[in-house]
Amino acid sequence: MISKETIDKVFESARVEEVIGDFVQLKRAGSNFKGLSPFSDERSPSFMVSPVKQIWKDFSSGKGGNSVAFLMEHEHFSYPEAIRYLAKKYNIQIEEIELSDDDKAEANEKESMYLVSEFAASYFHHTLLNAEEGKAIGFSYFKERGFTNETIAKFKLGYSPTIWDSFTKEALGKGYKLEYLDKTGLTIIGEDKQFDRFKGRVMFPIQSMSGRVLGFGGRILTQDKKAAKYLNSPESDIYHKSKVLYGIFHAKQAIAKLDNCFLVEGYTDVIQMHQSGIENVVASSGTALTSDQIRLINRLTKNITVLFDGDAAGLRASIRGIDLILELGMNVKVCTFPDGEDPDSFAKKNSYEDLVKYLDESAMDFIQFKASLLMKEAKNDPIKKADLIRDMVASISKIPDRIKREIYIQECSRIMDISEEVLFNTLAQLVKKDLQELGKKQNKAETSSQQAFEVHKNENITVASPVDIQFELEHKIIEILLLYGNREEDFEDNLLKANESGEMEEVVETNKYKVYQRIFLSLQEDETELANPLFKSIYNDLIQFFQQNESFEIEQYLNQIPAEIAQEVTSILMNDEQEVLGNWEAKNIFVKQKEETISQNVTETILSLRWFLVDKIVEELKGSILQGENQDNSETLVLVNDYNGLKNMFSKKLGRVISRYS
Repeated sequence: MISKETIDKVFESARVEEVIGDFVQLKRAGSNFKGLSPFSDERSPSFMVSPVKQIWKDFSSGKGGNSVAFLMEHEHFSYPEAIRYLAKKYNIQIEEIELSDDDKAEANEKESMYLVSEFAASYFHHTLLNAEEGKAIGFSYFKERGFTNETIAKFKLGYSPTIWDSFTKEALGKGYKLEYLDKTGLTIIGEDKQFDRFKGRVMFPIQSMSGRVLGFGGRILTQDKKAAKYLNSPESDIYHKSKVLYGIFHAKQAIAKLDNCFLVEGYTDVIQMHQSGIENVVASSGTALTSDQIRLINRLTKNITVLFDGDAAGLRASIRGIDLILELGMNVKVCTFPDGEDPDSFAKKNSYEDLVKYLDESAMDFIQFKASLLMKEAKNDPIKKADLIRDMVASISKIPDRIKREIYIQECSRIMDISEEVLFNTLAQLVKKDLQELGKKQNKAETSSQQAFEVHKNENITVASPVDIQFELEHKIIEILLLYGNREEDFEDNLLKANESGEMEEVVETNKYKVYQRIFLSLQEDETELANPLFKSIYNDLIQFFQQNESFEIEQYLNQIPAEIAQEVTSILMNDEQEVLGNWEAKNIFVKQKEETISQNVTETILSLRWFLVDKIVEELKGSILQGENQDNSETLVLVNDYNGLKNMFSKKLGRVISRYS
C-alpha cells in the first residue's frame, strides 16, 4: 500500500492542467483552460480546467474533480493506479506499506492483467538486449531497420524466444498466475501443456494513452508460410484492438502541441518517423480505421493527415477511412509517398528538414486526393467519371458542417468541371437518403414506445417544474463558502445605540469578518439549518474545516472528503466557469466578477434566505387559518402581521444592499 507521505507529495506536485493536458487539447480561457469533453462526442468545448482551484469540470457529462479523479474517470484507473501514474510523471519515489493478505486478495482482475502485461514487456525487452538468441535475431533485426538503442528503449521493443514455453515458465516462476497469462493471451493453454503465443517473434508493446501496456504485436522473422507475419494479442478486458492506436502514448503531447496527427499503418512507420523527429504520428496497426480510434485522436486535435505508400489497392481501401474521419467532423488531408516508398523507408532516407518539407508540400485536401486518385481510373470514360463525381459528393455528404460541405462542393465543381447546381442536387439527395436511413433505424428501436406516446401524448405533456428557491439559495451559500470562505471582508452591522437624547436608534457599523464566520453567525442568529441533506453535510464539514485550519486549499479539502461529496463540491466550484465557456467578452458582454462584490454576495444571499423562510412561515400560517385549524385566529393573525413586518424589513435591506453595489 502507498504511504500517506507519498500521496501528500503527489498532490502537492501534480498540476491538474499538466495532467489533463496529456490527454485533452486545452486552450487558455482567461485564468482557466477549456477543451472538448473527453467523455462525450461534442463539437463545442464544455470541459473546463481551473489551475487556481486545481480542479476540472465537464459540463456535458457532469463529471469533475481533481487530477486523480480525472485519471480514474478517463483511464479507468483505481485510486492507487492514479497515484502511481502521477508519482511516475513527477518523479516521486513511492514509499510502500506492507499489505495484509486480505488487501492482496482484493487486487482486481484488470490490475492483475496489467501487471502481467507489464512484466511481459520487461521480459521481452530484457531478452532482446541480453539473451544470445535475442541479440542475434531480434536486436539484429531492429538494427537492420535502422533503429537506435534509444529508440529501442523508448518503445520497449523486445523479443520472444523460439522455445515453446520460455516466457510462460519465467512468468509462473515469478509468481504470476496462469489464469492471467491466459486472459491476456500471452500464453495458450492446451490439453496437456501451455505454450507462448508469440514464440520466435520480435515484440511491439501496445500502450494506452497513459502508458500502460495493453497488449502486443509480434512479427515473425522466419520464412514460415503457415505462420502469420504479424500476430496481435487477442481481445481481452484490457485490450480492445478497435479502440487502441499504436504510439498514442509517445505522440499525444506532440499532437496537441502541433494540432495535427499523422496516421500511418504499421508499427515500424511510427517508430521510424519518431526517430526522424516527427513525433505526432500514430498507427491503426494494420486494422481498418474505426470511429473509436478517430475519437481518440479527436481528444487531442481536429486535424488528421493520413500517410500512404504508393500501393493503389491500399489507397482505394483507405478512402473508407477518410469518409469515417469526415463523418466525425474532423479535418483530413492525405499525403502519398513516391512509388516503392512508405513512411518507414522514406523517413529513413531523408533528413528531418526534408521530411517536414515533403509532408508540408505534398499533403493535399481529401477532395483533391480523391479526384487525382480516381481520375486515373476514369480517364475519358464518361460513365466512370460520373461514378467518380458521385463518389466525391458521397464523401462530402458525410461532413456534418454545412458551410464546409458547401465549400467542398464548390471545390469539386472547379476540379471536375461540372455545375454547382447539379452537385448540390446530388448532395441533397444523399443527405436526404442518409436521414431516411437514420430515421428507419430509430423507428425500429422506438416503435413500441412511439405507439404508446401517440395514444397518450396529450396526457404526457411535461411541464417545467418551478425553481426551488431554497435549494438555489442553499447552493449559493455552499458556493460562497468554497470560493471565499477564508477571505476577510468588510461587512455592515446594524446596531441599536443610544443617541445624545438617550433614544435608541439604528446605527450602521462596518466590521471585518471572515466570510465563513459571517455566514455561520448569521445562520446561528436565526437558528437556521440548511434543508438539503447534502448541502447540510457539506456546510457542517466546511465550517468545521475552517475552524480547525488556518488556510483553506481546495485540493487538500477534496482529498479528505468522500467521493460523492467531492463530486458535488467540484460541480459547485466550477459552475461559475460556464460563463467563461461562452466567451462573452468577445461578444462585448461583460460578466460581473464575483470577487468584486463578495460582501454583497454574502449579505444578499443570507437576506434572501431569511426572506424566503419567513415567507414560507407566513404561507403556512395563512393555510392553517383557511383550513380552520384554530377557532380563534387572533394570535395567528398577530404572528402573520409580525412576520410580514420582518419580510418588509428584509426587503428594504435587500434593496439597500443591491442599490449600494449596483
